[in-house]
Order: sequence, then structure tokens, then C-alpha cells
Amino acid sequence: MRVLIVDDERDIRDTLDMVVRYQGYETSLAASAVEALKVLEGPQPPDVCLLDVKMPGRDGLDLLAEIKDRWPSTAVVMVSGHGDAHTGFEAARRGAYEFLEKPLSEERVLLTIRNAAARVELQKENLALKRKVDDQFRILGTSKSILQIGALIEKVAPTQARVLVTGENGTGKELVARNLHERSPRWNKAFVEVNCAAIPKELIESELFGHEKGSFTGAQAARKGRFELADGGTLFLDEIGDMDASAQAKMLRVLETGMVHRVGSEEGKKVDVRVIAATNRDLTADVADGRFREDLLYRLNVVEIHLPALHERRDDVPLLARHFLAEACRRNEITVRRLAEPCESWLAAQTWPGNVRQLRNLMERLAILADCDPISAAEGERLFQKKASAESVQDPFAECESFEQFKDVSEKMFLERKLLENDGNIKRTAERLSMMRSNLYKKIEKYHLR
Repeated sequence: MRVLIVDDERDIRDTLDMVVRYQGYETSLAASAVEALKVLEGPQPPDVCLLDVKMPGRDGLDLLAEIKDRWPSTAVVMVSGHGDAHTGFEAARRGAYEFLEKPLSEERVLLTIRNAAARVELQKENLALKRKVDDQFRILGTSKSILQIGALIEKVAPTQARVLVTGENGTGKELVARNLHERSPRWNKAFVEVNCAAIPKELIESELFGHEKGSFTGAQAARKGRFELADGGTLFLDEIGDMDASAQAKMLRVLETGMVHRVGSEEGKKVDVRVIAATNRDLTADVADGRFREDLLYRLNVVEIHLPALHERRDDVPLLARHFLAEACRRNEITVRRLAEPCESWLAAQTWPGNVRQLRNLMERLAILADCDPISAAEGERLFQKKASAESVQDPFAECESFEQFKDVSEKMFLERKLLENDGNIKRTAERLSMMRSNLYKKIEKYHLR
């Protein structure tokens, strides 16, 4: 920990230097604001600065303002032999950590430095953690669509606006929700995730809104719902399109009033929650079909962020592949491997029906099983085809990681079969399935059916 001592009186500088160095701190000395700035502009700015208020030339209060502007992480302790309430107030207003009056007490000085140093250390740890979080949830890509999404997140994140994130499975909807939370004023509060498709409809209301003891069979104790757990933070409702009608009605009431009613309770609880919802469904079509409430859609869709499928941003595939390969090597404690250029070109040419999630899985497979380094296109294709052929013979649902993905694969296979039975005639297929033709067109587009 480095301490800068700034005082125009040499005896005070030397005494403070001896006291502070005796406690194991590194010290630098300055007799004026000019000398202090030279130290601050050096390769290692001090963590704590003991700064005299009254000095010839530029005074300490003026220098304090510049230090807090250019080196905000440095804790500044103001020292004055002419302390008064106004000076102390002005020092606090300009960002001083503490204000000490001369004559100085050795114990008071050391205690103040220790506390200031502890605060600086905590700030460094928080900054390091924030950078780690930023790296963990970084959205990778340089394509136009991804850059536009990044710019939209920067605009929307600091606000309280609700966001609806749309896109195919595996495109990174949770990643967008995390970015919105981490870049918002709620970043240090809870981020609570609910997969609406994974919770049975009999339990969804209890999960979201909580319940009281004895409110239903098995409710042996009162329990907070996800809204209460997310109070002050962000609630991420994944696969919102799979929420049942009763839960949709209660969800709408919560969004309108900000009040949560636990199952079995007449009393409401006020909550402050930002809701971010996500879906791979066309909710407009679901509204037309009566499966989703139009008024709820309007409440959720204040701002929409649509994620493109991976095949719509092929230029990003090599960058993503290299990142996922390096990540897989670190996670599995494998020597870092590389992709040959032809392999990157081959990867960019694939259709990636499983999107980013499928690419990540392939990179982990290549990290572990590839027989050459750099990894060739032939090796990439071999392991890609081996996986694909094994799945086509053994299990078409092998890539499914949620019930919602299982339903998508099932729906795609069902529609493929019905289109074949009707010789590709969309009008006849829609009539036999009692489905609106416009809805069938959207399903065909969604699943890339031909």
C-alpha cells in the first residue's frame, strides 16, 4: 500500500514519513502541489494521500478536486492547522475521505490511513470482480447486428424499462439479460432467473408469487416467491410464452400494481423489480391464436431486443469458435489449442441449427478429442459429422437441454412429416392441422423447413 504525504513544512513531512513507514507502508513525499502531481502521474499512483490544506501556490483543496477527478481510486485525507467547519465541509464536498486537524495524533493518523487503505482495497476487489463479471457475460461479435445490440443494451440498461428478448434457442438470450442487469443501477442486487417452461403449471404461481403455509397440499411452510427474492433487483422470465393463462393474469396484475399476493394470502407486498422476459416463440402469433394475453405482451415488450441466429452472422463464427476453444481448454486443463484457417472457414459455412450453444459444444469436443493441432477442417468435420450421425441414429433429442428445446424438436419433426404427407402443400397442411396458414408459415421460417 502506497501513501503520498504532501505538506510544505519539512518537519511535519519527515515525522509523518517515519510514522507511516514504520507501519510497513511505502511512502512518497511532496512539498507542493506541483511535486505531488509528479508522484501521482508516475507509474504507480498512491493509494492514500495525506494532503495539507494551506500550501504556498496551489492550495490543497484545489489539488483535491483534481486528484478525485483524475485518480478517483486514491483516498485523500485532508490535514489542516486552521480547521473550521467550512473547510471541513468543502473538503468533504470535493471528495475527501477524512479531515484531520493539526496538531496530529499519531494514533489518529494511523487509524485513518488503515481505514482508508482498507476502503481502497475493497474498491479494487469490487472493480476486479466487476471486470470478471463483464468478461463472463461479454457479448462477442463484430457483425453489424451484434454491434447494434450492444449499443441498444448500453442505452436501455441504465433505465427501468422492461425488455423482451427474442430469438431462437441457443442464441444467447440469458446473456443479454445478464448484461442488462450488470450495466444497470441494480447490478449489486439479486438477478433471479425463472424458466417458465420448466415449472409445472400447477406450481408456477407459487414459484413466482410465493405461498403461505397450508395454502395447498404440501405447503408445510410459508415461502417467498421469485418476485420477492428479486426485490430491488432483476427478474428474468425465460420462455415467457409457455406461461399458463392463470399465471399470465396474475403476472399482469403484478406488473400493473407492483404488488405481489402470495398463494393463500389476501395481503399484498410491494416489490421493486425490473422484469426482463425472453422467448423463442412468436408472441404476436400466440396472441392471435389466444395462447398469450395481448395486454401482458404490451406490458413486457417496452423495448424488444431480437437476437439473430448464428447463420445470420457468419462473420462472428471464427471469433466465437476461438473464444470457446480457449475457454474449453482452460476449463478442462488442456494445453491451449488453435484452429487452422480452413477450419474456421468451414465452421463459418455451417448452418448451426443449435446456434451459439451448438458451436460451444463442438469446440469443447474438439478441445478434448481432436487428433491434430492446429485443428484442421477435416478433423472438425469428422467430429461434427460423427456427433450428427450418432444423434440421427440414436436420439434426435440429444442436444436438448430443456423441456422447451424438446418441444421445439418435436414440433419441427411433426411439421416436417405433415408437410411431406401433403406434398409440401402449405394450405392443405394448415387446414388438416386446424392451424392458421400465417402461423404455419412462421413455423416453417422458424425451423428452416423446405
